[in-house]
Amino acid sequence: GFISLSFNITTNESANGKVWGGKMTRFKIEDDFYLDGEPFKILSGAIHYFRIPEEDWYHSLYNLKALGFNTVETYVAWNLHEPTEGNFNFEGNLDIEKFLQTAQDLGLYAIVRPSPFICAEWEFGGLPAWLLNKDMRIRSSDPAFVEMVGRYYDHLLPRLVSRLLDNGGNILMMQVENEYGSYGEDKTYLREIRRLMEERSVTCPLFTSDGPWRATLKAGTLIEDDLFVTGNFGSKANFNFSQMQEFFDEYGKKWPLMCMEFWDGWFNRWKEPVITRDAEELAEAVHEVLEQGSINLYMFHGGTNFGFMNGCSARGTIDLPQVTSYDYDALLNEAGNPTAKYMAVKEMMATYYPEYPQLEPLYKESMEVENIPLVEKVSLFETLDSLASPTESLYPKKMEELGQSYGYLLYRTEASWDAEEERIRIIDGRDRAQLFVDGKWVVTQYQTEIGEDIFYQGKKKALSRFDILVENMGRVNYGHKFLADTQRKGIRTGVCKDLHFLLNWKQYPLPLDNPEKIDFSKEWTDGQPAFYAYDFAVEAPKDTYLDLSEFGKGIAYINGHNLGRFWNVGPTLSLYIPHSYLKEGANRIIIFETEGEYKEHIHLTRKPTLKHIKGENL
Repeated sequence: GFISLSFNITTNESANGKVWGGKMTRFKIEDDFYLDGEPFKILSGAIHYFRIPEEDWYHSLYNLKALGFNTVETYVAWNLHEPTEGNFNFEGNLDIEKFLQTAQDLGLYAIVRPSPFICAEWEFGGLPAWLLNKDMRIRSSDPAFVEMVGRYYDHLLPRLVSRLLDNGGNILMMQVENEYGSYGEDKTYLREIRRLMEERSVTCPLFTSDGPWRATLKAGTLIEDDLFVTGNFGSKANFNFSQMQEFFDEYGKKWPLMCMEFWDGWFNRWKEPVITRDAEELAEAVHEVLEQGSINLYMFHGGTNFGFMNGCSARGTIDLPQVTSYDYDALLNEAGNPTAKYMAVKEMMATYYPEYPQLEPLYKESMEVENIPLVEKVSLFETLDSLASPTESLYPKKMEELGQSYGYLLYRTEASWDAEEERIRIIDGRDRAQLFVDGKWVVTQYQTEIGEDIFYQGKKKALSRFDILVENMGRVNYGHKFLADTQRKGIRTGVCKDLHFLLNWKQYPLPLDNPEKIDFSKEWTDGQPAFYAYDFAVEAPKDTYLDLSEFGKGIAYINGHNLGRFWNVGPTLSLYIPHSYLKEGANRIIIFETEGEYKEHIHLTRKPTLKHIKGENL
């Protein structure tokens, strides 16, 4: 359960008792940060409101305050707020104003990073996938892209402007662009984003954040325009701050030093070991930062990449998707409870910075439920028509061309065999393709394998049905591949049998955003992608983890909430279920599994299930 504590801080008071907003509370960046005319050290932690259920915002923000910190930082995910062009969502878990108000109620200031691009190990770096249908150069001064950002800001920025410090809110400053020096040097673009913000009444100090070395700082900042510069790094603060100071001196800037992203852990990718960092070493590294400047811990609470929102690392010719959990080995674990790192940093703060008062942190309980029975199952091919309406075309269409951004896409056609054995090739597809002939699985291919020969023995002159299930495993969240065709998902060229392209395709978009459409009255066939439903009852919902170690690959839902992807290659073999996704009484878990691997009973566990993969820690 929750520990109930009370504060003597109200919505009208800041942590030092001064009135929020108005002339009494002014934040300036000069030779130092100044709040109400007094030097102010920013002690910030990153909490992304969109990665945590709104019911747990208070819990995470309280624990940040309890550490002795005074500020929360968050990105803003464009692709969530405008999932389809012109349709905006700022409700429920996307109510950023409520998140900021919750922080303010706890006496926390805020840093908001609403830049079009956020990286954040988030799908397409936060950019909406529908931009890929536009004739534009993303993250550039291309007027078409700037116009799209402006339309988005028309809806977003008024909500943030009302939360500015000078307007009675708690936002100290906002970001123009994110690590642009690791991508481009289009200063006109940076000035355009700044213009869009200022024209929409953003009057707080603005900043950029980049790697701390000269090449990225020179390319990605507007220091020549007097726009504040911060750096991102996870160790060696003395050296990295010295590089930043040298850059400031080059332009005659006497600014405070701030690490906008101090990486206290790291994200994880499929098939790779979980990355961890020693707690005591981290605490000392944080102390090294604070001796010279201000800090934002990235992450303080990582949370979860629910749904299809995991990002993807760009590596040479392949992309490496990241896992659903964004635990990040942060100060709070995925569920929001303090870790050994939290305690080590808390002790360091009490030792060296006793002027920042601390509180006892909050903890949530977890639960386990054994032997939840399978009650219904159905094959994807049987319930296909209830899930999607097909689009017909001569050649296969890309996912984005069909108005779909995330999930799966099934391609279907028919063809007769011209020989006892023929060669099939899927030409230019992303990211993962499963070929079925007459409902039977033939082969699964990934990025580096798609296009290789597939030999199949059929009955000469007989007609067969070809089904290709393609999964979008996540778009890259940084780097040059934003402009690559690899970020357009599905079959992008065609499918060859013998030497010629097959025609007359049906495409079934499967964003799987409404599991209520699944028709469990239909048949189930062994070895096919299928849906499995499990029912159970709960008296007092608590956080838990769905153990999927005996399943293959797919996604899972709890009461309609998409918990994200699972894959038995590890390192994570479970999915986090927040208590708020559960109900008192009846609950239903639905698992979409693509490999034909399932169990008659499943289990909920108190802790995540991990697969040990040998590797090195940070």
